[in-house]
Parts: sequence; structure tokens; C-alpha cells
Amino acid sequence: MTQYTIMPMEVVMSGWEQPQPPSIEINWQGITMEVQPLNATQAAIVRIRSGNAQDYLNPNYSPGRIVEFRPVG
Repeated sequence: MTQYTIMPMEVVMSGWEQPQPPSIEINWQGITMEVQPLNATQAAIVRIRSGNAQDYLNPNYSPGRIVEFRPVG
């Protein structure tokens, strides 16, 4: 990947080596998505994994949105 920027390399790469919180894959409203759990029943959307282009345009599935889900098990 090539990135052209006027920002110093230290700013661009800050936080790069920080560990990311674990994410899980869920199926919410028929859409498979990767989320970061916030508590037992809520999670923040990280990304969606869908073959339907319309799903990416739906603001209900935008990254950062909080979703309610029920864990299986």
C-alpha cells in the first residue's frame, strides 16, 4: 500500500503496534459483520461482509454503530 501525505511518519504510524480489542463475527438482521463486543449484548460494528452492494450504503450497518445481539451458546 502506498500513502502520500504531508503528515510526519510518526503521526501516520502512531498506534500501529497497539493491540486491537478482539472482534467476533455475527449475523445481524441477515448481514454477516465483524464487531467488537462492548458488553454481553452490545457490540460496535467494525466492518460488514456482504455480497450485496446495497448493504454498504445502508447507514444502519455503518462502522461504529452499536448493535444489540444475543450470544449463542
